[in-house]
Amino acid sequence: MSKMQWTQLKDAPINELFPGIRMQTLMEDETGIKAMLVEFDPGSCWEGGDDVHESSSEEVYVASGVFSDGEREYPKGTYIHMPKGSAHMPQSNKGCTVFVFYPEGRPL
Repeated sequence: MSKMQWTQLKDAPINELFPGIRMQTLMEDETGIKAMLVEFDPGSCWEGGDDVHESSSEEVYVASGVFSDGEREYPKGTYIHMPKGSAHMPQSNKGCTVFVFYPEGRPL
């Protein structure tokens, strides 16, 4: 029996994290390993301060638009590795969709 998991985007529930920022979880296991698609409306910004990666690195792929970490902007097609212990302020002036993966797990 295969242990593969799959999700079609149309079946993944949409959760609004903050005004203008929506997340669709594609995969999450009991250890906290998580894959998601996050959509930022133009001008949206993560609330509550920097997003700190205490328990896992974060892998981000910009699928569309322009993503910003608060210091620089990353256009469509950019891959970003944020190591464990790093922090950033996710936002987008122009709007974007990013694929996000936490390979070591993230608190559920």
